Amino acid sequence: MSVFRSRPALRWLVPSAAAVAVIGGGAAAGTIVASADPALPERSAAQLLVDLQSADPEGFSGTVVQSTDLGLPGIAGLLKNVEGGGLTSLVSGSNTARVWYAGEEKVRLALLGTDGETDVIRNDSNVWIWKSSENSGTHVTLPKDATEKQAQEALPSGVPSTPQDAADAALAAIDETTAVATTGAAEVAGRDAYELVLSPRDTNSLVGQVRLAIDAVEHIPLRVDVYAKSASKPAVRVAFEQVSFEVPDAQQFAFNPPPNASIEEVKPPTEKELAEKPDAVKPEANTQGAGKHEAGKPGAESDAFKVIGEGWTTIISAKLPEDALAGAESSAKPAPSASSSSPLGDLQVEGLLETLPKVSGDWGSGRLLSGSLFSALITDDGRVFAGAVSPEALYAVA
Repeated sequence: MSVFRSRPALRWLVPSAAAVAVIGGGAAAGTIVASADPALPERSAAQLLVDLQSADPEGFSGTVVQSTDLGLPGIAGLLKNVEGGGLTSLVSGSNTARVWYAGEEKVRLALLGTDGETDVIRNDSNVWIWKSSENSGTHVTLPKDATEKQAQEALPSGVPSTPQDAADAALAAIDETTAVATTGAAEVAGRDAYELVLSPRDTNSLVGQVRLAIDAVEHIPLRVDVYAKSASKPAVRVAFEQVSFEVPDAQQFAFNPPPNASIEEVKPPTEKELAEKPDAVKPEANTQGAGKHEAGKPGAESDAFKVIGEGWTTIISAKLPEDALAGAESSAKPAPSASSSSPLGDLQVEGLLETLPKVSGDWGSGRLLSGSLFSALITDDGRVFAGAVSPEALYAVA
């Protein structure tokens, strides 16, 4: 069954929310009982999964903080020079956002930055994407027969996750490769919560465990922590710093562009129009069977992009264009240019690859990026392998 299927707007907050498969017959979660705080009734892990599925708050609002520390201080320093340092928080740093929810057609996410605010607002058929620092935005008018999928596609990529979205992605990994348990009660943003723990059984995974703090009354995730192996502090945390379950005022979803603002108007095609264009590329066209391929064998995606393995030890394989590593291999590096055609962009010209240790084996030679939660291998012949696995697992696939 699909978790949160009855609440599309919660997934709508971030386009990348995963479809979630809950354990079926013989599930490990079914027999584990929560050792809850005396103030909370006992709940088994299976009951908590049902709670997550059935949660349906009328509305809520709050402040969400996402923090990351992947154990890559040197890389974080280099990223400060890339696109104004906006990528730094992906490996070391934090993001803060405000979120308002009043039903699947009234949702707002405001990312707070040092140079301004970025808002994503859905109010009925209107979707606004606004950047205050640029005094510009995009207005998408959804057709009357718009589906949830079209609403998701109207949003930009890269919007920081809420605890709901982080929980979706974590729960998607639940299968026979996952141990599910509970640790009792927790307090998040002043509210009582149960804690559900997911742990990979595969020792090749660099993930130690994922902890979900689930509101004891409203049953939505209040905090999601991802721990690396043997770590005492989370490498990634997405959590409510403050939350209220009162329905936000309708004014929170009203948006009027300020004077002299630059607005791009977009009207997505209706499902009827899409059906009349059989050659149109649909997002799901290249994802059939993704995540369940035998190691070393091509996936269903394309020759340039493949998914190898499944679950916690999935490895993504990609082939870079021939000129992608040209700057790294040349002794005369090109000057920094925002118009670089390389997928590495300014990372290439800033000398990122040269800072990575050289590695070699039967598979060839290349550079290794290794953090607390993931490893990435970039070979000299332009192949890339990445996943939440040990470097040895990448070498074997390469």
